[in-house]
Order: sequence, then structure tokens, then C-alpha cells
Amino acid sequence: MTEAIDIHTHVVPESFPPYAGKGANVPWPSMQDAHACHKHVMISGKVYRTVADGSWSVPRRIEDMGAMGVARQALSPMPELLSYWLPLADAKALIRFLNEEIARMIERAPERFVGLGAVPLQDVDASLDELEFVLAELRFAGVEIASHVNGVSIGDARFEPFFAECESRGAAVFVHALRPAGMDRIVGPFAEQAVCFPGDIGLAAASLVTGGIASRHPRLRIAFSHGGGVMPILVPRLDHAWKNLPKAQEALREAPGDIARRFFYDCLLFEPRAIRFLAESFGASQVVLGSDYPFNMGEKDPLGVLAKAGLGAQATADISGGNAKRFLGLK
Repeated sequence: MTEAIDIHTHVVPESFPPYAGKGANVPWPSMQDAHACHKHVMISGKVYRTVADGSWSVPRRIEDMGAMGVARQALSPMPELLSYWLPLADAKALIRFLNEEIARMIERAPERFVGLGAVPLQDVDASLDELEFVLAELRFAGVEIASHVNGVSIGDARFEPFFAECESRGAAVFVHALRPAGMDRIVGPFAEQAVCFPGDIGLAAASLVTGGIASRHPRLRIAFSHGGGVMPILVPRLDHAWKNLPKAQEALREAPGDIARRFFYDCLLFEPRAIRFLAESFGASQVVLGSDYPFNMGEKDPLGVLAKAGLGAQATADISGGNAKRFLGLK
């Protein structure tokens, strides 16, 4: 029986060290007690999010994994902690703390957890240094990055050395939406995760295709959260443009759809029909399990929703865990 592996889960430490940098008004995070088993994540003196103890408690996390039927989780930081907007010295300190916190959680149950660390991607050289640390010292499977870095798409040429090194080292890269485009256009009491994440993660995936980075690095193992957002709808349009625009063919040597079908996509779509469409668009071999644990916008029964997609026993087993082993480089 295939063990279920959830590649999309997040960690928030129970506490943060006091700010020790030299900056003024730096949005350094802290934790504040909330109601039972919960804490407030405080940024710039305001509550950013209230999180449950599964964010940091290994016993609680394992208990919840049992209820979900999940054997292993990939642990990555809450995206807001990626800290691209901090001064570099502060970002490096916070990210090193996060990576070591994830490592401590893994040490308590190494058979249950895999690490996806953070890097200060606002500085590529510093990111390469931290990538080396998480791969060589902490033995993580790879890293989590955001859909953009302070408004610059991850497909921008400045980030190619980072992706080239990830490809060379066999590091898994998990891409999560963060501070998405379009938040100023939300109408009504709906969160950015509901309205803007799909567009933002689609823009990220498309940028790696249209900018050529993914074509030049075909062995890069990269996965996109939230089913790749609008990417399944974008790909036919990108293919159409590539076939009809000479400059697009000059810039890209292969069809966008061929590149996109090398990416991985989590199945965090909440609807069996949407999972079916995702598998039809990119192949069931490229779909992996994701829950967004422990956040309230996540899916508490990812295996149940997947089972209802009607993809067949082998494809369902592959999505439950087999594909994640390939993405994460697990034996």
C-alpha cells in the first residue's frame, strides 16, 4: 500500500528570538498567547494570523496526520516568514532560525517528516549559501520559495543561477503564493487565499516557462501549490501564442505545454472535478498531495477528496505518495 505523503504543510515556531539587528521598524515576527492551543503571529505589532499548536507541536501534528491518513509531511515555513522584504542581514538570521527549527522537528520523528527550508531569495548569492546549508548540513529535500520576490517574478533572469544550482544539486523547489497581485481588487469579506492565490501562482509558473528558465533546466524538480492556480487554463493560451507569434518561438525552443507538463502540482483544489482536470491537463504523474496543514483554509481530508476524483487505483496511489517521492527525491 502506498504511504500518503503531503508536500504542502507549514511550520510556525512556538516562539521567535528577540530582534537583535540594527534596523529600525523592522517587521520582525513574534508570538503572543491566544485562546487554548493557539497563538497569534504578531508582525509590526498587529496580528497577522492566529495559528494552532500543530504549527510547532510534533505530537499534535502526528496525531492530526493520523486522522488525515497521512504517513509523511514535507515541512516548510509559513510563507509570510520567507522575509524577502527584510534587510538582508535580518532575513538571513530569521531564515537560519526557521530552518533549524524545522530540523529540530524532523529530528523528533525523522520517519514522518521531510524538510523544505527557506532561502533569502532577495539576494541570490545569500540564497545559494543557505541552499548549501539546508542540503548539506540539514539534509533537507529542498526549499520553499514564493511566487515572486518583492514583485519580481521568479522567472526573471536574475534568479536563474539559483534554479540552476537547485537542478544541479537535485533539490526540490516548492512554490507558494505570497502577497499576491490583485489584493486591492478583492470585493467582500473574502481572503486573499481564496481570490488572489490562483492567479499569482499561475503567474509564477508561467514566468518560468515564458522566460525560458524551465526550458534551459529541464531536470529541475519544481512543484506549484494550489494546483498551479490558473496554470491549467493558461497553458492552452500559451501554446496558441507560441504557435502563432514568431518572436515567441524564437525565444522558446519548445512548446509551453511540454515544459509545464514537467512541473509538479499539488491537488489542493477542494473539488474532485478540479483534481480530475488538473490530472488531465498535466498527467496524473505530475500531481502530488497537498493539504496546507495546519491552516484553516487548508483541506482536512485531502485523501478523501482525491478518492472522489475517480482517477483509478494506480493514478490515485501515485498522487497519494508515489509522485511525491519523485519530487522530493526520496528513496
